[in-house]
Amino acid sequence: MSKEPALEPVRRPALSDEVIHRIRARIASGDWPVGTRIPPEPELMRQLQVARGTVREAVRALAHTGLLEVRRGDGTYVRAKSELSGAVARLYGDSDLGQLLEVREGLDAQAARLAAVRADESALDTLHHTLERRAAAWHAGDFEAWVEADWAFHCGVADASGNPLLAELYRNLAGPLRTAMAGAWATPGFQGADPVGHETLLTALRAGDAAEAGRQAAANVSDTRAWDDDGARRA
Repeated sequence: MSKEPALEPVRRPALSDEVIHRIRARIASGDWPVGTRIPPEPELMRQLQVARGTVREAVRALAHTGLLEVRRGDGTYVRAKSELSGAVARLYGDSDLGQLLEVREGLDAQAARLAAVRADESALDTLHHTLERRAAAWHAGDFEAWVEADWAFHCGVADASGNPLLAELYRNLAGPLRTAMAGAWATPGFQGADPVGHETLLTALRAGDAAEAGRQAAANVSDTRAWDDDGARRA
């Protein structure tokens, strides 16, 4: 197992904002994934060559934004990959499915419209394979794999929009949305293999039909909201 590369020492006067930048970069790169514990305080001091107070100030600031979580007696853990996702999880983690879908409806439709004119063949093929995984997981009763594939498809459409800001906003709904969707699996009549808004959306994307792609994406969200309004949630 290869040793994790050390953080580069801070060469200029020890400033907490520089330490924040170094820690944030390590998290954004994926070196410190969400849920992992970052090096303890003495190790951060050694690697960054800064004082204890500077490290503590930086960690407090990142914990305040939701990027880190300090667990007394246990250590400091990565809570989110970006301040935006941390803020979403902290502020809206308890939102119900209906509230989240009201936000998602606009993002889904716009992402689909843009992807219809910007997605390349590689992105479309990836979406096709993701839907195959989604259907297979549903028929196998593997709901965790189904949720992963379903979310991967929607995020893939957002990525294919060619708008990185839209894609980032969309991905940061992941945590709260997955939590809110959890109850859908036990709902009588829930159909996780429904092609509406998925296979039909992909057909519109391949045809380059922006208007139809937007309609199909909106239809999927409307279908989900109908389940929620009836007390039975669907995705």
